[in-house]
Amino acid sequence: MNLIVKYFDELTPHELYKILQARVSVFVVEQNCPYQKIDGKDLYAYHMWLEENGKIKAYLRILDKGFYHDEVAVGRVITTERGKGYGETILRKGIEFAREKYHADKIKISAQLYAKKFYEKAGFRQISAEYSEDGIPHIYMLLEF
Repeated sequence: MNLIVKYFDELTPHELYKILQARVSVFVVEQNCPYQKIDGKDLYAYHMWLEENGKIKAYLRILDKGFYHDEVAVGRVITTERGKGYGETILRKGIEFAREKYHADKIKISAQLYAKKFYEKAGFRQISAEYSEDGIPHIYMLLEF
């Protein structure tokens, strides 16, 4: 299993294609939620993924302060295979990267409500009331160091 981290401008067309394919597969097809998945923030993000045999197993993106939240942000967390620990691994690696690259003392996420316990296991805590984003219940969560 390879961990790959690249800023948007470093991505090859094939890598970008695989990332967008994985994100659409989970967020649009699996969750039956058609919405504008390409939000413009990818251009300013580090993209991190676990890859095995040319296939993305888990992915997330990391944004510096000010591009999405006042705090460093981690988002678009996905796994393409459930129950194998890929989600926990990529989230832990993303947190480590945010701390090293951006000296993050806080990380904010916009989490789908169903994933609240997943993020709580990593140390995040809920900081907002539930809200709807693209018809899916979400909450803001914060991890402080």
